[in-house]
Order: sequence, then C-alpha cells, then structure tokens
Amino acid sequence: MTAAKAAPAGNAGKAGKARLILLTLAAGQFLMALDSSVMNVSIATVAEDIGTSVSGMQGAITAYTLVMAMLMISGGKVGALIGRKRAFMIGCAVYGCGSLTTSLAPNLTVLMLGWSFLEGVGAALILPAIVALVASNFGKEQRPAAYGLVAAAGAIAIALGPLIGGVATTFFSWRWVFAGEVVVVLVILMLARRVVDAPPDHRPRIDVLGAIVSAAGIGLFVFGVLRTSEWGWFRPKAGGPAWFSLSPVVWLMLAGLLLVWLFFRWEARLVARGTEPLVDPALLGNRQFSGGLTMFFFQYLVQMGVFFVIPLYLSVALGLSALSTGVRILPLSLTLLAAAIGIPRLWPKVSPRRVVRIGVLAMFVGAVVLMAGLTPDSSAAVVTVPLLLIGLGMGALASQLGAVTVSAVPDERSSEVGGIQNTSTNLGASIGTALAGSIMIAVLTSSFLATIDQNPAIPADVKSQAHTNLAGTAPFLSDEQLSAALDEAGTDPAVAQAALDANDSARIDGLRAALGILALTALLALFFTQRIPATQPSASATRGPADAPS
Repeated sequence: MTAAKAAPAGNAGKAGKARLILLTLAAGQFLMALDSSVMNVSIATVAEDIGTSVSGMQGAITAYTLVMAMLMISGGKVGALIGRKRAFMIGCAVYGCGSLTTSLAPNLTVLMLGWSFLEGVGAALILPAIVALVASNFGKEQRPAAYGLVAAAGAIAIALGPLIGGVATTFFSWRWVFAGEVVVVLVILMLARRVVDAPPDHRPRIDVLGAIVSAAGIGLFVFGVLRTSEWGWFRPKAGGPAWFSLSPVVWLMLAGLLLVWLFFRWEARLVARGTEPLVDPALLGNRQFSGGLTMFFFQYLVQMGVFFVIPLYLSVALGLSALSTGVRILPLSLTLLAAAIGIPRLWPKVSPRRVVRIGVLAMFVGAVVLMAGLTPDSSAAVVTVPLLLIGLGMGALASQLGAVTVSAVPDERSSEVGGIQNTSTNLGASIGTALAGSIMIAVLTSSFLATIDQNPAIPADVKSQAHTNLAGTAPFLSDEQLSAALDEAGTDPAVAQAALDANDSARIDGLRAALGILALTALLALFFTQRIPATQPSASATRGPADAPS
C-alpha cells in the first residue's frame, strides 16, 4: 500500500520538476524574444530621452541582433566546451548586467553598450544552450511538445512585447522594461539549479580563426547595409566618403561576402584535415535543414522590418502614444499567437511546406495592402487588416520551422543546430531593420527635397540650404518636432507650412518604400519553400546530414 502511494507521488514529483524546468527554459526564450519587439513602440520616446535620433535607435536595434548573429555559433561551441547549463547561467548573468546598464543609460553610447553588446553576448550563450537543454531534460517522446512550448514562449514575447513596452513607456518609463528584465533574470538563475546539464560527448575545439572571420564577414555586410541611407548604395552622397569613386557601402558589402566565402572554405579545409570545424559545411548540405534556415532568415528579415516601420508610422507620423501604438499592433499579436499555437494543435499532420507557403503569402499580402493604403490622410485604422495578415504569416512560420530544423539532424548536434539557427534568425533581423530603415530614410530625403524644389512658395536660398543640410539624410521627424525646429529658426509661416506639408508627404513615401522592399523580400522567399518537407518530420531525427535528401 505504501509503495503504491509512493509511486504516484514520485511520478508527480518528476512531472512537477519537468514543468519547472520547462518553465525556466521557456522564460529564457521569452526574455530573449521580448527585446526584439518591446522597444519598437518607444523608439521616438527613447531617442528623445537619450538625445539621439530615429537613425541612432535604428543603429542600436540593428547592433543588438548583429552581435547575436556574429557570436551565436561561437556561443554554441562555448556551451559544448563548458557545459550547456553553465553557459546558460553565465549568459543570463551577462544579459542581466546588460539590462541593468540599459535601464540606467544616459546616452546612446551607454545604451548600445548595455543593450546591443552585453545583452547580445548574453543571448549568444543562452539561445543555443536552450536547444541542447531541452534535449537533455526531456525524452524523445516529450521533446516535440517541449520544443513547441519553448517556441510558443518566444512567439508570446514577440506578440506581447509592443503592449508591454507601450504600457511601461506611457505610465512609467521605458527604463522599467529593462529593470524588470533584471528581476526576471534573477528568478531564472534561481530556478536553473534544477535543470539537468547536457554534458558534451567530447571536448570540442573552438575554431578561433573561423569565429573571427565569420563574425567580421557578417558584421561588415550588415554595417554596409546600415550606412546606405547616409553614404548611398553605389554613388557616394554629397559630403559623404568615397572609396575609389564609389560609396564605401559597396566595398563593405563585398568584403563581408568575401570573408563569409573564405570562412566556408576554411571550414571545409578543417574537415578535410579531420579537425573539428566551427560549422560543418556538410550540415548546410542537408536540404531540410538549409531550407528551414533560409525561411527563418526571410521570416525575421520581414518581421523585424515591419516591427521597425509600423511603430514609426503610428508614433511619429500619427503622433500616437507608446501605449496606443502597442494597442494598434495588437491585431498582429493575436493572429501570431493563434497560428503559432493553434496550427500544431488543430492540424498536427499538416504539410509544413503548405503552411510555410501560406504564411509567406500572408506576410506578402499584408505588406502590399498596407503599402497601398498608406496616404498622408490615412488614420491608424489602416494598419489593422495588414497586421492581421502579417501576424498570421509569422505565426504560421513559427509553428513549423523549429521542428523542421531540429528534426533534420541527430540529437547530439542539437546545440550546433541552435547556434546556426539563431545566427540565421538574427542575421535576418539585423538586415531587415537596417534595410527597412535605410530605404525609408533615403526615400524620405529625396522625396522631401524634390517636393520643396517644386514649391514656388519656398525661396531659392532656403532650397539651397535644405540641399546642403540634408545632403546625407533627412531626420524622421514628427510634425511637432519639425514645427518646433522651424519656430526656433524664425522661419516664415508660409515657408514653415510648406516644409510641414513636404515632410508629411515624404514620411509616407519613405514608409511605403520600406514596406515595398519587405513585400519584395517575402515574395522572394516563396522560391525557397521547396526545401521545406511536404510531410511532418519525425519526433527525433536519426539521420545525419549525409542521409538527407538533396
């Protein structure tokens, strides 16, 4: 009788421990994903508070995801070297220090040190470790559900981030978001003691040269994209630098691509020597795995571009508060959550390829509808239907891609998969933010200057001064900010009104151009969906890269 009672109690204890471990890992995933969306509704407020511009905030957001993209693979290797649990806890500590630094930041430099660098380094240790720790703490039958719940935690963070950021910024301060992250980190560190470590089956070798070359290649390429609005894509802008009569952007992007090519050549050489590489090139030869990575890249490129552009329209162009902006983005959050959680539950055997294609099409249609609907006279309601479609697309992709990549390779390579997968997502996020922002500012500048050139009410000397001052970029300003600047300069009322009208029209042109490039990217992604499997992958992969269909 006693033994009979003890068995259920023991099973209940194990189930309780499993739930606590899953909660810990899901909380880590939630925290990492939260930073990708929580601050976008507060861009204008944060920029004003720390004395920077929208372009400065664009640089900080891009740098955060870029640091993760540059270090994610190395972070996975460090976890295999020192133990995934230790890497997870060290990453949380570093991330917490970054959050504390950000919450106290007096200027953009300190903000980038805390948010972009320290939090990025912490995330590069945490995210690959989560993938491996799920594999070590749950049996093969439990893993699909565990991975799904961890992925759902990330989707919930992305969905609720704008609302959390809006509430904090409107009623308290954006700094409380990061202060709250410190508290969450402390709770995670206390709970993480129950997590079972994932000991490596061998002591890995870290390819230091490969890590440096890959990080430099990714960094140069994305930095080049980020500087296009100020330096120009090909022809150097007036007053900007020129290298051999071309914009430095061209050379930075070419150098980045060359370094990435050299990295893969170096990795192939290490494999031929029998030395452990940073990334096994054969892994990328796995059709299913590379297909999942490609779609992750496109998803996050479009997703983070949208999360950068739409809050700017709502908060700057329309002047909504951070809370109102977060509420307006709620339709995206609702359909994202519904699709990410509902599709696997309602249609567990649905074709991943079909779901991914429908998701990409939904994102494309949403971006096109919003691009067509934006006018200087449109209201905040114009974003509702497009955001419902874009959220549906994001959720559809989130419901499938994690299982596609994880099941493509054996369990013992889960940490490596986590590093590469998160590199792909963060590279897409950094390029998406940089590309959308640079296209928006470039088109805004050219549209503003063209409009005032055609306006006879503006004197020739004012037009000349505008061309001189805005030769690089025009700031993304609200009507209130521009009016204050014009009043301070003592501008004639008629000229000031003409400038306000030009700015209003130019903002919309810039936003539509950014949405257009995001829609084009989503359409391009459709050509790569053929690599996604047509049937649901098995719960646990048993084949290696060489066994995958090509």
